[in-house]
Amino acid sequence: MPSKILNVGLIAFGLSGRYFHSPFLSTNPGFKIKTVVERSKNEAQEFDPSIGNARSVEELLSDEEIDVVFICSPNASHFSYAMDALENGKHVVIEKPFAATEAEAKQLVELAKQKGLVLTAYQNRRWDSDFLTIKKLIAEDKLGDIVEYECRYDRFRPVVPTESWKEKKVDVGGNLYNLGPHLIDQALVLFGEPKTVTAEVRSVRPNSEIDDYFDVRLGYDNKLIILKSSLMVYENHLRYQIHGSKGSFIKGGLDPQEETLRKNVLPNVKPWGVEPEDRWGKLSSEEYTGIIESEAGDYAPFYQNVYDAIVNGAELAVKPEEILRTTRVIDLAFQSSNEKKVMTY
Repeated sequence: MPSKILNVGLIAFGLSGRYFHSPFLSTNPGFKIKTVVERSKNEAQEFDPSIGNARSVEELLSDEEIDVVFICSPNASHFSYAMDALENGKHVVIEKPFAATEAEAKQLVELAKQKGLVLTAYQNRRWDSDFLTIKKLIAEDKLGDIVEYECRYDRFRPVVPTESWKEKKVDVGGNLYNLGPHLIDQALVLFGEPKTVTAEVRSVRPNSEIDDYFDVRLGYDNKLIILKSSLMVYENHLRYQIHGSKGSFIKGGLDPQEETLRKNVLPNVKPWGVEPEDRWGKLSSEEYTGIIESEAGDYAPFYQNVYDAIVNGAELAVKPEEILRTTRVIDLAFQSSNEKKVMTY
């Protein structure tokens, strides 16, 4: 048994709270989901009848028994809810986007530091099957020096009448804030800070109210990093094209964890996160050309790391300085697109 059980408060119980966080928190013995903020619904109790309900964020944050708060609400509320949670002495995990700007992110990081609280971003895609596979290939020097890296995260979401806030012109809305943090974080984990940021952020769908397409290019002295996403790609297959001095790796398909979680399968069911063979990538090199079996994806280590950071003082896997550089790239990408300029990082 863990030395301490952390009481968790979830702010909102939509896709993120219900299908990403709750399954992993409920199967980790170090956490207990105590309360979920739902203003009118009771969906958390359908997941687990023992979960309490709060009708406001203020009610949740006033509970002195809550140790850590996961912020899963619409994007524009992340900063204010995180500030309030930190002011109330809670450790905080924020869904992407972490904040609207680098300046906001710095305020959060500084407040957490002042109060001695753990603050991190939910960068679960570091534990995707495909990304773990790519990290392993690079670590084993199978590709040599990387010259070009392209990652896409596409969806097919034609604009139809919808009440989803994700399709509305709202503050901190649009695809760069939604999918951009995943792609940017992965690239920065692999290659560090760039020298330049160049981007085109636009709408490509008829009647779209949001930016639904982005092409962000990170410039380095010896490589080009291309990060793209469109909500008008019917076949979301091509994910990674990586070319290096020793070979190339091409891979399609998405990590299977989200689709599994949406089927109400909990992550204590084994095997977990195993990609179907038709999603495995192909390595082409003089040393070896053929299909590479994907590593199994697993988001559980993220939650265990949060626990260890709070209870045992362990180093965070998703560090504040890493969060700040992702928010900086997003700021520069918007500025580059608006001003049609190459921005210096």
